[in-house]
Amino acid sequence: MATELLDDLEAGELSVQFEGEEPEALLAWALERFSPQIAISTAFQTDGAVLLHMAYELDPSVRLFSVDTGRLPQESYELIERMRERYPRLQLDLLSPEAATVSAMVGKHGPNLFYRSVENRLLCCQVRKVLPLQRYLGGLDAWITGLRRDQWATRSDIRKVEIDHDHGAIVKLNPLAEWTEDEVWDYVREHELPYNELYDKGFTSIGCAPCTRPTAKGEDLRAGRWWWETNAPKECGIHCAIETGGFEHELRALVGDEAGD
Repeated sequence: MATELLDDLEAGELSVQFEGEEPEALLAWALERFSPQIAISTAFQTDGAVLLHMAYELDPSVRLFSVDTGRLPQESYELIERMRERYPRLQLDLLSPEAATVSAMVGKHGPNLFYRSVENRLLCCQVRKVLPLQRYLGGLDAWITGLRRDQWATRSDIRKVEIDHDHGAIVKLNPLAEWTEDEVWDYVREHELPYNELYDKGFTSIGCAPCTRPTAKGEDLRAGRWWWETNAPKECGIHCAIETGGFEHELRALVGDEAGD
């Protein structure tokens, strides 16, 4: 880890500086400042496809990572193969959850525990997604996400440059924060980028196969995520800490001190 990153004041000033700038401007600055301890996060949605294309044009050695939860749809794996063909120097890190922890969770609650309660769903997200991410981010100084303000209410005030206090105070960069869904798709089509074929089947947000469905016309972009839940956050805990007072105890019982790292 670098000894001199950014503090909240510097991050705020940089966020103001890059507001209104094209995403490539922030990417170029970030890659120069933090390489090689920087990587792009993707869930194999259009935002990640756009960021990869932009960053690869700037630096073909840029790192891309995603969490393979073990429950991803086949279309996401097929996209990986198309990305590898499009970007021959692609460095893709696929993160996996600890097999023993998944086994313990499934042994106690069953493979589809998430349908029975919000706390069970959050537990599954933590085990399969959040903990692998935490381990990976521990080796970085900065990470790049495809978060946009128009995606959901919890993301409406994100800044382009933030300090991620949930992950060791590393720098979190959101180059597409100002973009709309239409702008993302315009870029995908203009550059003929490979994208997840689930979009052609009515999906507007893509996660694990059992937790994502197509959306109907007029529904919010993330309405297809955990659609059976009522009054629950449309988040898994990767981009914001979720504390319910319930699942954390169960998580600690499964994985020990790692849950609090």
